[in-house]
Amino acid sequence: MTPLRLFLGLLFAALAVYTAPVALAYGVNILPLFFGEIFAMTWQGQFNFDFFVRLLLSGFWTAWRNEFSPAGLALAVLAVFGGISFLAAYLLILAIRLDDDAAVIILGPRRAAALRSGA
Repeated sequence: MTPLRLFLGLLFAALAVYTAPVALAYGVNILPLFFGEIFAMTWQGQFNFDFFVRLLLSGFWTAWRNEFSPAGLALAVLAVFGGISFLAAYLLILAIRLDDDAAVIILGPRRAAALRSGA
């Protein structure tokens, strides 16, 4: 899965390169701007809401994959607030550690083992 690893690395790097000058210019307190547009019911708000729901889904999947363990819940919070920076890094680390085993990466070790055993 070298293409996947390359893609995840590129996503992480591209966002870091884009985020650094934006954060320097505008600061990192984006929550009032982000949620302000949602509450204003604008198209930008609709985009922000759609994005926020995706962040929540990413967080839920992260917690689920880790069977809602304390570490999984902590990772879920990072997923929601870290966005693709977290998700790309997390998936890249999993891909490397798990030798690109897609079933274990997506399902977690227990569920992947159960799938493989037919349980």
